[in-house]
Amino acid sequence: MEDPHPPSPSDPPHPKLRARAVTRTFGRAAGAVHALGPIDLDIAPGEFTCVVGPSGCGKSTLLRIAAGLLRPSSGELGIRTAARRPVAMIFQDYGIYDWKTVQANVRFGLDIQRVPRKEANARAKDWLTRMGLAEFAGAYPTALSGGMRQRVAIARALAVEPEILLMDEPFAALDAQLRTILQDELLTLTQTTRTTTLFITHSLEEAIVLGDRVLVMSARPGRFIAERRPPFPRPRSGQVRAAPEFTALKSELWELLRAEVGTEAAA
Repeated sequence: MEDPHPPSPSDPPHPKLRARAVTRTFGRAAGAVHALGPIDLDIAPGEFTCVVGPSGCGKSTLLRIAAGLLRPSSGELGIRTAARRPVAMIFQDYGIYDWKTVQANVRFGLDIQRVPRKEANARAKDWLTRMGLAEFAGAYPTALSGGMRQRVAIARALAVEPEILLMDEPFAALDAQLRTILQDELLTLTQTTRTTTLFITHSLEEAIVLGDRVLVMSARPGRFIAERRPPFPRPRSGQVRAAPEFTALKSELWELLRAEVGTEAAA
């Protein structure tokens, strides 16, 4: 729907994603678990926002609410868009289908959107080329390494040209070297596409390399307790890992998390 009061050039952009007083509780009565919130969050168009926090603090719950896979127990989360399917999600466990070829996996979201097959194949091949997987288009996922399967998942999400990309610890299961490579590849891709991204991670390094903003969550029930903006202008590269400011920010974030991790361990 067209905005009846469009912003002037001097106004800040409307948030692409906005959450207000969002909470989530699982179960009922005495056995209920207050998992999340209250959470307030604004993500601007094109912003890459990373969320870090201790295990079990509700990070993935927040992402699933944003994806429409869970309803909040209270509060509201809205997405500003005119598209019918504005969101794509990438899971830690890849979420690709072993019985489909690599190309068919990448094309899957386009098939759901009923994009004509010729156009869908062209877009799938384009993203496979960008991800360095063009020669594996006809292969099946069982023939691929873990890193290659995760690239397929990323290509499938980006092929539908989502306005918002939701990523739930997509590199957590990978070894350190491959994780670094895919972090750098994702950095290059998202800086090119400027896709609005909400990225969940346990890795402070990952959050600092990728994020325009890093949000720190408390132990359960998860709330935002701090926000930091990495002091590295875009376009940036993985070389920021060697900067003194990188080490200093990583140490600062860990100090913020230390007490929350201890709280979760004692619960």
